[in-house]
Amino acid sequence: MSRHRQLRLVNLEMFTRQFSLSALIFLAVYLVQEAVVNQFRFPGGGFHLFLILALVWAIRSSPEIGAVIGFAAGFLMDISQSTDGPMGHWTLIMVLMGYGLAFLSFENESVRSSPVTVVFFVVAGVFLAKVFYLLTGALLGLDFGEIGQIFLTILGTSLWTLAISPFLLPIFTRLHAFVFDTRIHI
Repeated sequence: MSRHRQLRLVNLEMFTRQFSLSALIFLAVYLVQEAVVNQFRFPGGGFHLFLILALVWAIRSSPEIGAVIGFAAGFLMDISQSTDGPMGHWTLIMVLMGYGLAFLSFENESVRSSPVTVVFFVVAGVFLAKVFYLLTGALLGLDFGEIGQIFLTILGTSLWTLAISPFLLPIFTRLHAFVFDTRIHI
């Protein structure tokens, strides 16, 4: 077998491993979000564990991977029972958020290496994702309720994200490093 063919097989195996492990992690966190977190009624709207995972994953990835992560996360958010918008609404927003955050942090070690900066980007990402969902939903004719309650929910969700992200960041960062570790394990 030629050297070029061997490298292609190794790359294919590595991609398959990364895709499979990422899919398992995302599905597990999505199920925890749907089965556990969504059952609690936190004041101010609570937090979205799955959204935090997707944004941390995007920040740690390249822009292309960030867009793919955004697509997968958005699709799962669209099929969630707690989503009342049309199919593809969250997908569009998450593709833009995933790509945007990955683009801003790609090849910028000062962003990726600083937990404070990553938490800031995640909180800003959650805030912007909710605002974009609201604005695009209004363009689509969705009724979200009173503006004051919407503002409090978005603010509350952002504050909950700020409170919980520092605790989740080390876990999600280690999971990302485990999945995308390119060293060969024997």
